[in-house]
Amino acid sequence: MDQQDRVAAFLDEHDLDAPLAYRLLDLQSEVGELAKEATVSTDYGAEPAAIDLASDEVGDALFALLSVAEAADVDADAALAESMEKYDRRIAETGDAGSGA
Repeated sequence: MDQQDRVAAFLDEHDLDAPLAYRLLDLQSEVGELAKEATVSTDYGAEPAAIDLASDEVGDALFALLSVAEAADVDADAALAESMEKYDRRIAETGDAGSGA
């Protein structure tokens, strides 16, 4: 069972069905919590090497992202593979992973 399937089973088992819009808001909230941890642990960026993110908070963001994928009927593994191929292609073509947009 892959991670998306584990999240889907958990959501189903605990009757945590929610619309995609709610899942997106939850993801934004979880990523915001990571940003807050980064902000506080680096003294608002003054000490970037001091960054400290709790692994359970990273896990919360991953859970929320996989919940988004599930609600959007997107295979997270396939989406990641597609994204990695895109970055490989960009690096091969331009020497940079960024989109330039």
